[in-house]
Amino acid sequence: MYMILLCLFIASLLPLLAKAPLALAQARTGGYDNRYPRNQQATLSGFGARAKAAHENAFEALIMFTPGALAVVATGQADSYAQYLAQAFIAARLLYNLFYLLDWHLARSTVWVIGLGCSVALMWHALQGV
Repeated sequence: MYMILLCLFIASLLPLLAKAPLALAQARTGGYDNRYPRNQQATLSGFGARAKAAHENAFEALIMFTPGALAVVATGQADSYAQYLAQAFIAARLLYNLFYLLDWHLARSTVWVIGLGCSVALMWHALQGV
């Protein structure tokens, strides 16, 4: 159970990690506009636009992962298989951010599917314990 909760904690920090390249891109375009950061983000292109998309997708992935992680804990299914899925999700999400920033779209899409698959598999695994 510890590993599942640790992965959930790490997953909740990934949107913050993904924000760093976005803030860097914003700072490069005339300085970070703390008054209207979303307006500034809307004008980004290239690396900045990819950083914004990666940041937003981190929240979307968290929405899928969190119920699965909590469900395996709640149903007593936090076994080695569930731990593997949670760790694979974290690895996939870290690679996803890297590949997005590097503009490696096929690799990015591949690890996105892997991360989504891990989230769905966690939910399915939890159902097996009910």
